[in-house]
Amino acid sequence: MEGSAGLERREDMIPILYKDDHFIVVNKPQNIPVHRSPMVMNHDQFLIELVQKQIGKQLYPVHRLDSKTSGVLIIALEPRIARLFQEQFKAREVNKSYRAIVRGHINQPITIDYDLVDPKGKVQEAVTEIYPLSLSEIPLPFGKHPTSRYSLIEAKPLTGRYHQIRKHLKHIFHPIIGDRPHGCNKQNRLFKAKWNMNDMLLHAHKVNCNHPIEASPLEFIGEHPLIFSTMLRELRLDL
Repeated sequence: MEGSAGLERREDMIPILYKDDHFIVVNKPQNIPVHRSPMVMNHDQFLIELVQKQIGKQLYPVHRLDSKTSGVLIIALEPRIARLFQEQFKAREVNKSYRAIVRGHINQPITIDYDLVDPKGKVQEAVTEIYPLSLSEIPLPFGKHPTSRYSLIEAKPLTGRYHQIRKHLKHIFHPIIGDRPHGCNKQNRLFKAKWNMNDMLLHAHKVNCNHPIEASPLEFIGEHPLIFSTMLRELRLDL
């Protein structure tokens, strides 16, 4: 297996999963911020700007994904539609499902109800449901152990807090592989040495919502990034 930089190169065209007169849905690549902010000044490409150039229209973000996180992202074509979607998010009428590869075995569903502190120091309620999808144990020595254990999990955030899934999985001692700063530095170094992999293995796989105008139920599913699918094979995690 080659290093992750050779596995996946961001194309000029951002994958569009859905488009109508009101909004579009894209499958966001890894390692690109949604829009400019003081927290991502070291980046020179931003998703909203790339998609605006791609479709030739002004865009209005509906929600966010971390720059390191890939997956389904809804973007409005006018401010009114953005507000309607944001009302759905606020009312918890939008269901988001993420997939992640984590250290260790998660053998049963877990509800993590653990308050988090936002970047401004405010304590916020945070709840995430975790469901195991696949477990593996591979002959990869780690520390004093002759093997390494991993889980493919589904994470459903019931609240929308900053780095919620990442912080919650760290809290239960099953950090996401490739996560920095919430992951396991020793595991991250192991993946760098073994596979030359620096990417975070967290993907926003599915979003269920209602059309903001027609009120019809919608479901959007984003294909895993190539590095995610490759690591599923390497770690012997089956879907």
